[in-house]
Amino acid sequence: MMWGKWRALGMVMALPLAACGSGDSARYLIDAPAASAAQTRVSVRTVELRDVSLPSHASGSEILVRNETGALTALGDAVWADDPERAVTGTLAQLLDERSSATVSAEPWPLLDGPSARLDVRIDKMLADVSGVFEITGQAAVSAVDGRPRERVERFKVTAPLTEVTAAAVTEAQGRALGLLADELIGLLR
Repeated sequence: MMWGKWRALGMVMALPLAACGSGDSARYLIDAPAASAAQTRVSVRTVELRDVSLPSHASGSEILVRNETGALTALGDAVWADDPERAVTGTLAQLLDERSSATVSAEPWPLLDGPSARLDVRIDKMLADVSGVFEITGQAAVSAVDGRPRERVERFKVTAPLTEVTAAAVTEAQGRALGLLADELIGLLR
């Protein structure tokens, strides 16, 4: 009988803790902007996009914004709906596939015949700033499997305007910045 009371008391005490983690946070997708109708011709048939490397400030679940002092602060209770590294990799693969003449897939390569080229993207900075800019900087490397395209490593920096400092606006600006980054990466595959 005593065991039942302790068990009931434990369940009652656990309810407030469960409510704390019940997911009252708003969740946002890292998403691509609408695809453009035109495709850019590239020199390879197939491309494997390696898992995109993100810095720790961009790989966590919280949506962060850099304030006037340079500090990164969480944007209320807003969190990403998916693992940011996986979401950014998937979004870039989708954009590259839609906007170029190549077939693009994230690693691991899903087909028996290997890809014509591999693309490795390492992001140094990916964040919104209260000044009204969303910025992505980093480095991309193209490695040729069958001799094309020319192998190289290049730095990139893309920015998109941030209309307001809300989670929805950050998400929208990030999507536009990823679209700009995809266009730059397509240039490496020509």
